[in-house]
Amino acid sequence: MKRRLLTGALGGVLVLAVSAGCGIPDRSAVQIEQRGPAAETNWSLGRGTEPPTREASGSDAVAFVRNFLAAAAGEPDRAYERVKRFIATSERSGLPEKQGSEVALSVVRLTDDPVIEPDVDSMKVTISVQQVGLLRANGMLVPPVATESTYEFRLVSAGPVGEDDAGYYVSDPPNVLLLSDDALRRFYQAEAIYFWNSDRTQLVPDQRYLSSAVPAQRRVSEVIRWLTAGPSEWLRIGVSGLPDRTEMINNATGSDGRWEVNLDMPGADERRLEQLGTQLAWSLGELHGTVEVKILNQSRKVIDLEEQRRLNPLNLIDVDARRYCVYEGGIHSLTVAGEAAGSVPVAPEVNSGIVSAGLRRADADVLAAVVVVGEDGRQRLAVGRSGGGGVVETLTTGPSRYAAMSRPVWIRSDGARPAGLVVADGRLYRFDDQAATRQVQLGLPGRVTAVAAALDGHRLALIVDGALHVATINWEGGVPTVGPARRLVSSLTDVTAVDWSAANRLLVAGSAGRPAIYDVSVDGAVETPLREDTGSQVDHLAAYPAIPERSPLAGSFMYEANGVAYRSNPFERINRDQVQDVTPPPAGVRPGNPTAPVFLY
Repeated sequence: MKRRLLTGALGGVLVLAVSAGCGIPDRSAVQIEQRGPAAETNWSLGRGTEPPTREASGSDAVAFVRNFLAAAAGEPDRAYERVKRFIATSERSGLPEKQGSEVALSVVRLTDDPVIEPDVDSMKVTISVQQVGLLRANGMLVPPVATESTYEFRLVSAGPVGEDDAGYYVSDPPNVLLLSDDALRRFYQAEAIYFWNSDRTQLVPDQRYLSSAVPAQRRVSEVIRWLTAGPSEWLRIGVSGLPDRTEMINNATGSDGRWEVNLDMPGADERRLEQLGTQLAWSLGELHGTVEVKILNQSRKVIDLEEQRRLNPLNLIDVDARRYCVYEGGIHSLTVAGEAAGSVPVAPEVNSGIVSAGLRRADADVLAAVVVVGEDGRQRLAVGRSGGGGVVETLTTGPSRYAAMSRPVWIRSDGARPAGLVVADGRLYRFDDQAATRQVQLGLPGRVTAVAAALDGHRLALIVDGALHVATINWEGGVPTVGPARRLVSSLTDVTAVDWSAANRLLVAGSAGRPAIYDVSVDGAVETPLREDTGSQVDHLAAYPAIPERSPLAGSFMYEANGVAYRSNPFERINRDQVQDVTPPPAGVRPGNPTAPVFLY
């Protein structure tokens, strides 16, 4: 990040010291690149953290600006009060104040360090920003409303000229409550809550932000308010909210592992209460003990949270995952760092002419979807399923030919006929177990270049015209249809590859001045650089998701750039000698590179 901090005098000479704790925090490539995608946070950490006060920065103007962009964090009903403490007394009425559920914070990502310039009797501050989203009082981050790319305001002295510890006030403040993405990361925790899909057979994650200032004893109440408010807009087509007019009567009460919740919930029969119990158990995933659910003051169900989670597991996948790649047109097992080699899931008779593959376990079977290239150079989709022996003996090749196809992905579904998605010649197609493809209408213009499916089988990540999007799948009638896509705001440009790294996190490759790989939250607000310079554009990306059932590979990923495959943890090239069951090339012939790495789980 380019640093261009200008300093000057305010009624005298003022030296601004930029320390490690001021301005935009530096990110260490060495530290970041030795770990996988960031683990999803939990609310058992950092309780009671309040944003800094106006006085906390002393005479450090840079720290003051940073703290001003964090002042709105915390309990929504006190956001205006906290921000106004930073504003000059005579100008506080110029900030339009909203109440209750109308309180919303404009989350911005600073695209450069603040520019602070001396003026006659003040200091002019200019911040360049990317609008990330609007954080509502219910913890939901929705797409941004504001369009400003810069904000300007002034700093005036809080005390007599020449006093080093006088501090500052903001003059000519912005007319909205600003919150930096750094403050969002420091003073909120991203929480997963769960809604049932349309046919109530699978839980689908959604994301909310919980202020670290919220006391631990209120977390049950906050989660129930989130659930009664319903899912995020982009998820609505694929999930079901609680029954209409469901409300919480007073706050949840209790402590020490026993809680009581009183609801007004129309139609609360035993089936609905059991489903609510599962929703609560996973939405309160860090809590242990019991929650007693009352309906209009009448006790109806006692939920043992740990037992409910045990009986209703999420996203069961094979923790004994294996790595594979394409080498000289065939799928081969990979071994790195002493990992055990997996058996090749495709029979030798059909394991040729392959460009990329999507592999998935379905009970005792293996599903394989591969892109094959013909003699004419055109690409076609071929799919197959093993018969219980773990090896796909035959592949059914679809009739359609394309100039280019992405890596195909299987959609995890509950009892439905196997289905998947693939991008071909800039359009998104769904396919079945007979390799028949049908175009998916997305409702937005642009060229699609990549698709990734979440473990829950109801959410997608898409790249359209080099930008990152998310969308929901609706499975009504057993046929997957894709709802309206939401574009995510990211500092990455020219996005080229994506996969899901956790329930609410994405692994994204694009440009940050140089080709890079970031871990990005499902709403685009929180970014963590994982590989800040891949050297070349990343064309292929595969992740093994971080899941509760920990595997040695959890959070690992592999990618391909410029025809060379790499892995994470640590980052290193995947070499030919790590590819299993290949014949050495003749003397004098240069061996090929392993490409299109993929996990089977």
